[in-house]
Amino acid sequence: MSDAPRPLADLPIALDAMGGDRMPDAAVDGALQAAAAGLSVLLVGDRERLEATLRARGGDLPIEHAPDVIGMDDHASDVRRRKEASVVVATRLVKEGRASAVVSMGHSGATMASALLVLGRLPGVDRPAILANIPTKTGYCALIDAGANADCRPAWLQQFAVMGSVYARAFYDRAEPSVGLMSIGEEEGKGNELALAAHTLLKSTPGVRFHGNVEGRDLLAGTTDVVVTDGFTGNVMLKLAEGEAKVIFGLVRDALRSSWRAKIGGLLVKPALRSIADRLDPGTYGAQPLLGVAGYAFIGHGSADARAVRNAIQTAGRMIDAGVLDRITAGVAAIGEAEAAAQGAADGAA
Repeated sequence: MSDAPRPLADLPIALDAMGGDRMPDAAVDGALQAAAAGLSVLLVGDRERLEATLRARGGDLPIEHAPDVIGMDDHASDVRRRKEASVVVATRLVKEGRASAVVSMGHSGATMASALLVLGRLPGVDRPAILANIPTKTGYCALIDAGANADCRPAWLQQFAVMGSVYARAFYDRAEPSVGLMSIGEEEGKGNELALAAHTLLKSTPGVRFHGNVEGRDLLAGTTDVVVTDGFTGNVMLKLAEGEAKVIFGLVRDALRSSWRAKIGGLLVKPALRSIADRLDPGTYGAQPLLGVAGYAFIGHGSADARAVRNAIQTAGRMIDAGVLDRITAGVAAIGEAEAAAQGAADGAA
């Protein structure tokens, strides 16, 4: 019998079925929907509770027992000592070659910590980054980093640009995705020290079609396919966009309920508004990929429902099929090769 590892496409996706506000119900419902669509899912969590939930729905999915769960009020560092927590067990399955990806709607910090501690980083990657799919006028924009690294170095942003470009090619079907660097002005000389130094690097990064600086308004306008920034700025932008969408839809809802004429108009525009709401809903992609770790890991919203869970599993399946990990590894390696070539040329000139 061969000891060769099984192809990732043949392995189930490990779902942390306990982490999140609506678990395990939402996890089981979403997993059953994903399984009905042809995806292989392995539930990770308390076996007794999961079996009872599956019985109530007349479903049948494999279960990996995990007696512990890291709650939203716990610390991300708990993953070091709580090795039987569901998110840790799910991540370990990926490391052991028993699952193709880990998906969790629970504690985002714990999911990141678990991925780093258990899976480690891809060769050449200094810091993994969270990528968020931002709806724009023209489709979607990949915002990276969306919260993993509050403080960054220029070289990390360069790696983020490579990872974001790989993702945009695979998910947005962009042959040559454009990459913008978030700053306070479009001009090359605008920005803080990080932006100025990163701008210089991105101009010569292999595999990256660098657009130049972009500003906050460009994110939602879809000026570029990828926007690169530090995790502090990216997370603020992400939460601002999500909050603004809720406020605007709330104002529209109130206006459409303000009179009988408005209510009639609301009935007429309801289908159109629903399509817009679906595009703005974070559950459309279900979860955000943590790029740069040596395995597929996805972080979802704690309030995720069954639809978000199903979409997160489907997103994981798409990334696996696209071979995103191998593409990121090759892209980051190209940075090192370009740097070595430049250094060799400089040494020769000297």
